[in-house]
Amino acid sequence: MTAVIELADVSVVKGGNRLLSSVSWRVEDNERWVVIGPNGAGKTTLLQVLSTHLHPTDGVVGILGEVVGTVDVFELRPRIGLTSAALADRIPRTERVSDVVVSASYAVLGRWRESYDEQDHQRAGQLLQELGVSRLSDRTFGTLSEGERKRVQIARALMTDPELLLLDEPAAGLDLGGREDLVSTLSVLAYDETSPATVLVSHHVEEIPPGFTHVLMLRAGEVVASGPIESALTQEALSATFGLPLTLQRADGRYSARRRLRSHRLQQA
Repeated sequence: MTAVIELADVSVVKGGNRLLSSVSWRVEDNERWVVIGPNGAGKTTLLQVLSTHLHPTDGVVGILGEVVGTVDVFELRPRIGLTSAALADRIPRTERVSDVVVSASYAVLGRWRESYDEQDHQRAGQLLQELGVSRLSDRTFGTLSEGERKRVQIARALMTDPELLLLDEPAAGLDLGGREDLVSTLSVLAYDETSPATVLVSHHVEEIPPGFTHVLMLRAGEVVASGPIESALTQEALSATFGLPLTLQRADGRYSARRRLRSHRLQQA
């Protein structure tokens, strides 16, 4: 197997605050990882490092066989598909959905004077169809629901046929139906052998799609547990990650968690 991510003792310090602390991590090209942790755990900071938008204070970052700091990141970034709330906020609300997707070919937000060939448009249309939103191709991005925007962003992230896909809290802001639709879509991608190595960031185990193979658990910038999801995602590790006693259940390939009640009185309350 080939490593698409190799972190060695990576730390990030900003304003005197240590956001990541000595994180070492390896992701193979056929793996699907979920990064779980509470607010302030360092999840988004980690994704910024992986997307080459943030350089570490210490340590070595290897992405797709290149060492960050010794390579032109503008050549590396097109090989990485990224969805995030920050990226979505930069998409012009008047942009046609089909243009939101196809413009990823030039790594731009908002079409200007670039030219695209028929193959580019066909790929954009195919991705929108695969993600169930082809009917929206002529709509403007600003008229879409939150769930529709998430799917369009994923289509955009896949436009360049990336070798690494980074998804920063893709289910954030969705209602139950929207979340379940998105989890189903991500599960299909996870099981597809042609899909790139994927890292999904989330606060909630309920958002882990079936087909994801590994988990990295962070608390206060440090790794609590890491490894194959069936062995690393335990009740004890989850409780340590969120700093409170939790019960963890799995059914039909999906996870759920809730706080452990300490006494019969509390249960009655």
